[in-house]
Amino acid sequence: MNDITAQAPEHPFVPGGRRRHRRAGQSGAGVRRAIVLALALPVTSAALAGPSAFAAEKGIGTTAEDTAAGRTLDADDQQLVANLEARVVDPRLGSEVGGVVLDSESDTTLWDHDGATALMPASNTKLATATAALTVLGPDHRFTTKVVYGNGTLTVVGGGDRTLTSADLAELAKTAVAGLKAAGLTSVKVAVDDSLFGAPTLADGWNTGYYPDSVAPVRALVVDGHGVQDTSIDAGEVFAQQLRAAGVTVDGAVTRAEAAPGDVPVARHQSAALSETVHKMIKVSDNNIAETLLRMTALGAGRPATFEDGTDVVRKVLSLRYGVSLDNFEIHDGSGLSRANRIPAATLAEILELLTESRYSSTLGSILDGLPVSGEAGSTLGPEWGRFDDVNSKCAVGKVRAKTGTLTGAIALSGLTQGKDGKWKVFSFIENNSTADPNDIKDAMDGLAATVNGCWA
Repeated sequence: MNDITAQAPEHPFVPGGRRRHRRAGQSGAGVRRAIVLALALPVTSAALAGPSAFAAEKGIGTTAEDTAAGRTLDADDQQLVANLEARVVDPRLGSEVGGVVLDSESDTTLWDHDGATALMPASNTKLATATAALTVLGPDHRFTTKVVYGNGTLTVVGGGDRTLTSADLAELAKTAVAGLKAAGLTSVKVAVDDSLFGAPTLADGWNTGYYPDSVAPVRALVVDGHGVQDTSIDAGEVFAQQLRAAGVTVDGAVTRAEAAPGDVPVARHQSAALSETVHKMIKVSDNNIAETLLRMTALGAGRPATFEDGTDVVRKVLSLRYGVSLDNFEIHDGSGLSRANRIPAATLAEILELLTESRYSSTLGSILDGLPVSGEAGSTLGPEWGRFDDVNSKCAVGKVRAKTGTLTGAIALSGLTQGKDGKWKVFSFIENNSTADPNDIKDAMDGLAATVNGCWA
């Protein structure tokens, strides 16, 4: 794991020269130990409800007028605020809209429109999940899938690797077959052990209609990201077929069973670094990766692999490690599919502003790198999704990095862009319950981002 407090080289998408020390005076190893200990302790709801000193320092939750009263806005910022005030009342966005724009260089809130209001954030929840996972596990963490042998059975042991592929399983099978042949064995049973996670359950705010297309039941073993009801048995069957193709007889159907302590290790596969997994999750908004990471984060903090423990760890990392305000913050899953989730735009902006601090780039840089770029094919801001393609927003193609979020009745867009004045701006916009066509809502959201960039003047 990396030292999470070590000074890192400045990120190419990050303004340099600023140092804001929220948690000064501790070594990286000491901070990580302190976090893990803190995560194991209860935190009262009152402690979580109060505004953080950091939020107060930055003015998060204040109005544009309050900010202007303490700081004279330059002409570009005055025009930005005026344009946002006019455009946030776009009928396509409806009446339940929260929005915040922060000036990263001056550390102030430029504009706030109901930014503290609790709103359904959809997949913007993944920003919180990713921040906690990278902080608790470390960006270099890797997930291990193993094969062990005992009592005539090869057991594939899941390690929470949501990026495991058929090719990875084929390498495990190749090694296992070599071992079987060396032992003079020509037949074997196959089992899967996914006991790292408990039996799948629904999160608060989920319904069975999500399975398996929006998200698969969360298990510790999966291959090729298959969206099926039982990803573990499915992976075992792929492994069994690979054994058969190599000339090994597989007796009976694949079963689920925990590996015995005395089973012999046969083969192991390690995933790419967590930073790469987070990059992928953010870029394409992968719900399954998010829910797996939530459980692995809970385990990394010494907690059970459940929705409840995972989301509690997320809250404590945000609050205790980074000083992010948790006013009106409520999450029940890692992906943002839960309709019971509530995160204010101000909180999402705080999370994103962490990415503008070079001292966090070694830990959180993969979130920034993974944020879709406006007009980027293959991402959730790509042309295939109809993003940044209308007369008002197409000027911002290639100029905005942002996380999307879409549920029925909730659309969000939170990210960063370099403003007309050359200064870096952090923004978050969330709308709930608009009756407009979702594509029209997204066009209006893209227009707000283009406004922050300044290309739509």
